[in-house]
Amino acid sequence: MKPLEFAPMPSKPFQLERDAFGRLVLIDSNGQRHEGVAPVRAFPVAAPEEGLSLVGSDGHELAWVAALSDLPEPQRALVDAELAAREFVPEIRRLVAVSTFSTPSIWTVETDRGPTEFVLKTEEDIRRLSRNALLINSGEGVHFMVRDVKAMDRGSKRLLERFL
Repeated sequence: MKPLEFAPMPSKPFQLERDAFGRLVLIDSNGQRHEGVAPVRAFPVAAPEEGLSLVGSDGHELAWVAALSDLPEPQRALVDAELAAREFVPEIRRLVAVSTFSTPSIWTVETDRGPTEFVLKTEEDIRRLSRNALLINSGEGVHFMVRDVKAMDRGSKRLLERFL
């Protein structure tokens, strides 16, 4: 018996713009305006450039975008700006120091957004996303990403190994 194959439903054409208050507005193929639209990634960590839902203020999906690259440049810029405002996941580039090798501990790091310190409450706050990627939850509620442990400098890898 042949397995069922599903093709994604093509999304109807739409336009995006900002209203006078800076909110994202979707204009559907019928000309209806939906204010307060929010882009939501289907797979924010594993495939951030694929699968995006544009959700109305009522929480219902208004449009589906299979890949961000499918959007025309002006719409892509609006979606990217909205996602940047909603998503805050600094990427750790280097571990500078760790206060102690037990938890809780204070981590001093360099991120893609500058240097910072945070508290690691427990070792369970470090999650493996893939073989080389980590998501670290700080005691303050901020999520930090390590995209590739192997690409980090030797000192950073040595500090991380103590917690993994």
